[in-house]
Amino acid sequence: MSKIDLTKPLLIMLYGYPGAGKSYFARQLAQNLRATHVQGEKIRNDLFEHPRYDKQENNAVSQLMDYMTEEFIAAGISVIYDTNALRAAQRHRLRDVSRKSNAQPLVVWIQIDAESAFLRTQKRDRRRVDDRYSSPIDRTTFDSILSYMQNPTNAEDYVVISGKHEFSTQLSAILKKLHDMNMLHVNDVGAGLPKPGLVNLIPNPSGGRVDATRRRNIMIR
Repeated sequence: MSKIDLTKPLLIMLYGYPGAGKSYFARQLAQNLRATHVQGEKIRNDLFEHPRYDKQENNAVSQLMDYMTEEFIAAGISVIYDTNALRAAQRHRLRDVSRKSNAQPLVVWIQIDAESAFLRTQKRDRRRVDDRYSSPIDRTTFDSILSYMQNPTNAEDYVVISGKHEFSTQLSAILKKLHDMNMLHVNDVGAGLPKPGLVNLIPNPSGGRVDATRRRNIMIR
């Protein structure tokens, strides 16, 4: 199946609990959308042989992701920014990056109940493609991440999908949103893709220092 081409570059940010299915969604979307998949945890594992997830390491990964995203967007290439856009300030910065290059920012909010999300984090298996760069986290860490998260507001352009739905249903919701944003070519809307007008969306919710000896080459697909 040919990939969906857009009328202008798009920067997709992901938001959701650990275990919501962000990596699964990003990988599948990259197979269906003409966009570059900038994968934060893959970058981390390529940079650091034994990731520590401390502030310095997180900053190094974030800076590299931002640099790559700016370069792709400036070249007119859509980007799936595959890390959890937890904070409003982070999303605001990425929106500014996209708009400087006349790209369209969009937050995809992947919703799932907290208990189901936590149980998923305990069942991660690095032999599975979507768990390859992830590790189980304990309850204290999980709850700490949730307390740090800032939900998107009406001031942000976002779409809600369910983390428990199959990708085909998630894709239909994304296409509905892109159709409403005039981001889809007419041919894509009618070329065997899910019809955006027939989609039922989920209701809107209320309300380290880098060790140079351990660096490895990074390949982004």
